[in-house]
Amino acid sequence: MIYYNPKFKKLACQLRKTGTLSEILLWQKLKQRQMLGYDFHRQKPIDEYIVDFFCPCLKLIIEIDGESHSGKTDEDEIRQRKLESLGFSVLRFLDIDMKKNIEGVLSTIEGKIREITHPNPLSRGEYS
Repeated sequence: MIYYNPKFKKLACQLRKTGTLSEILLWQKLKQRQMLGYDFHRQKPIDEYIVDFFCPCLKLIIEIDGESHSGKTDEDEIRQRKLESLGFSVLRFLDIDMKKNIEGVLSTIEGKIREITHPNPLSRGEYS
């Protein structure tokens, strides 16, 4: 069970209705289990935040940093560290990457999913 602040439920619903172009573009590729069969949610409240996209099975959060993130680097870092401390993996993409290189973004997401589902034991310093 994932804790979230109930006051964010209504706001998350509003955000789903007014998504940015980049969010809509990515959602078209994530919805209905199109990404390697995994279920993603959009504008999901988690803890004291609303994340852009979330796959509960993988505990994977995807964030798109657009103009609303301009000048908020420190806040974004604090937010990401908090979410990671709760056991979530976080991928961040720039808004421009969504518009100009969506295939690269999708490839990165697929790579992260494969990393989560089939970790390489050698990457943790183990030897065969």
